[in-house]
Amino acid sequence: MQIESYVDAAAAALALPLSPAHRPGVLRYFALAADFAAVVESVPLAMSAEPAVHFSPVSPQEKEA
Repeated sequence: MQIESYVDAAAAALALPLSPAHRPGVLRYFALAADFAAVVESVPLAMSAEPAVHFSPVSPQEKEA
């Protein structure tokens, strides 16, 4: 599986010990992150679309005021 290979390679490259007890949770997280990335990447963007220089989220209280 690609995610397992990535996790193993990343842990080795970073000299990060990955406990066998933690491995299933790490693999689940990376699978979830890959699913989220697929959703974001599926949004079509115009060629003129550019990332925002700065993002400031607005809380619901600020929006109503």
